Order: sequence, then structure tokens, then C-alpha cells
Amino acid sequence: MKVKKISIDSEYIKLDSLLKFSGAVITGGAAKLAIKEGKVFVNGIVSTQRGKKIRPGDIVEFEGTIIEVEYSGGGQ
Repeated sequence: MKVKKISIDSEYIKLDSLLKFSGAVITGGAAKLAIKEGKVFVNGIVSTQRGKKIRPGDIVEFEGTIIEVEYSGGGQ
């Protein structure tokens, strides 16, 4: 499995936005479809909520890629 570390400078990022930001999908529509079809796991559990808040420390899995979210320390 490929592991990607994604840094965010806010409290959370929405699941569909994370998939786009990480490059796991090309478009928001592709993210929405993947989530709706139950292909995305958050902390080992299938998530069908595209607006789910993903926080630092969460792990998202999609099509053989693990996305680890960490806080970059920026922001407000």
C-alpha cells in the first residue's frame, strides 16, 4: 500500500476535499461517487458521508492508498 501524509492547517478537512487535495481522485464528482459507493474507509470503517470531518490523526484508505492527516501548525 502507498502511504501519503497530508498536512492541514485547520481543525478539519471534509472527506471529499481530502480525496481531491491528496490527488486520490481528480474531480469532486469522482470523490462523491467513490464515497457514495462505499469505497472509502475512515479509521478502518466505511464512510459514505462526503462532508465527514477528517481531523489530524485520522487515517483514510482508498484504492490501496492510505492517507494520513496531520496538523501543520499553521492557520489562525
